Amino acid sequence: MDVLALLADGFATSLSPVNLMIVIIGVTAGLFIGAMPGLGSVNGVAIVLPLTFIVPPSSAIILLAAIYYGAMYGGAVSSVLLGIPGASTAVATTFDGRPMAQQGKAGLALIAAAVASFVGGTISVVLFTLFAAPLADLALAFGPAEEFALVLLAFTTFVGLGGDDILKTIVMICLGLVLSTVGLDLISGQPRLIFGDMPGFYSGISFLVLAIGVYGVGEVLHTIETSKSAPAVTPARLTFRELADGLRRMNRLWKTMSIGSFLGFFVGMLPAAGATPASLMAYGIAKTTSREPESFGKGNIEGVAAPETANNAASTGSLLPMLTLGIPGSPTTALLLGGMVMWGLVPGPMLFIEQPDFVWGLISSLYTANFAAVAINLALIPLFVWALRMPFTVLCAMVLVLCIVGGFAPSQKMHDVWLIAGFGIAGYLLRKADYPLAPLVLALVLGPLMEKSFRQTLIAEQGDMMAFVERPLSATFIAIAVLFFLLPLIKVWRARSGKAAISPAE
Repeated sequence: MDVLALLADGFATSLSPVNLMIVIIGVTAGLFIGAMPGLGSVNGVAIVLPLTFIVPPSSAIILLAAIYYGAMYGGAVSSVLLGIPGASTAVATTFDGRPMAQQGKAGLALIAAAVASFVGGTISVVLFTLFAAPLADLALAFGPAEEFALVLLAFTTFVGLGGDDILKTIVMICLGLVLSTVGLDLISGQPRLIFGDMPGFYSGISFLVLAIGVYGVGEVLHTIETSKSAPAVTPARLTFRELADGLRRMNRLWKTMSIGSFLGFFVGMLPAAGATPASLMAYGIAKTTSREPESFGKGNIEGVAAPETANNAASTGSLLPMLTLGIPGSPTTALLLGGMVMWGLVPGPMLFIEQPDFVWGLISSLYTANFAAVAINLALIPLFVWALRMPFTVLCAMVLVLCIVGGFAPSQKMHDVWLIAGFGIAGYLLRKADYPLAPLVLALVLGPLMEKSFRQTLIAEQGDMMAFVERPLSATFIAIAVLFFLLPLIKVWRARSGKAAISPAE
């Protein structure tokens, strides 16, 4: 009952006319920021952060959280319509969202993304409200060994999935891990793989540069090659009947969205994990548990719903360690943490006692922002779908411009623009050779976390490899990972055994 009373007080704060207007403005701005390739929630919050001094701290955090939520929703827009992830958190949405748009189902894909985002956000906010203290204790128990085992499990889900060439999948994971080591060594600080002492490689290879290159430029090159007469992009409409049909179809995906929501919230609350690994893991699990895994990557609506529920749930989960422990769960929450410090607030367990109005105003604003985001997103879908009616030549040129601007804006280095061009050509060639791009992206995102947790564990345990299997949670993750890795071999063995049993009978 205390929780309900505190939440009611929070709603009194978040539903005031000023704060309600701030939520609507923040969500709308975040939606367009998230839809712009190369921007995303991190840049959106960073741009607005200096402006928050003109409002009280409670209104400031509500504005930034609304932008954060809106950007999570908006990331799916460019993923579906252009095939370019608006942010790293939306890359998994591209795998099936873009094929759906090419099949004339752009409206359905955007409806799926909006509804899945709403479900993931709602479930995660409820979990945040009810279980903040116990989940904070669990996050403290999650050490480097568990982090390494969780990342290993994420890789093996891709290896154990049907549909892709296993050897090619492993090759792409290894390539992504190699690219993730470019830059300065985590322990010694020595430069690694900087290709002739090129200054641009000292800061490593940005995920956005790779994603924009292989999914943006590579997609344009592939489309130009496969489109003999440069046809117009498939037109798409969105009526109230189609909206109702889309909502009915989403009702059948409750299992996928539930798994994505709980997984996203759990992974999001782990320090240094965030929404991107959560969305990629949710996509892998959805493909593993699907009755039609071979349809993933070809326009399966589950492939849109799973990552969207996970990345929105993770965005809420990442707020938990920030508020309770003072440890940001994602780059965006690191900016929010900096804002709280600037406003004179000290994150940690005492924040709930000393500043209950601030904390519960923020929690209640997440409910408000979630409802506002889904309403605004669904209302603007016809505007986004209308973009598909642009001539093919104009659309390709616009995508290339967005790719260049999106890659240059975060770092403002021409080095990244040249990398985008290189990755674009590489992505085009890899696609022609039927190499899956998702494992490459996953490895680049999770590679630094995997290396850091692996080396931290070995340093703490003085090189004892048994540390990874002596901890119960880590051992469980590793056992499941081994099972996924062996799954293709088991399938091959069973297939050969079946053929051997049939041959004598013939």
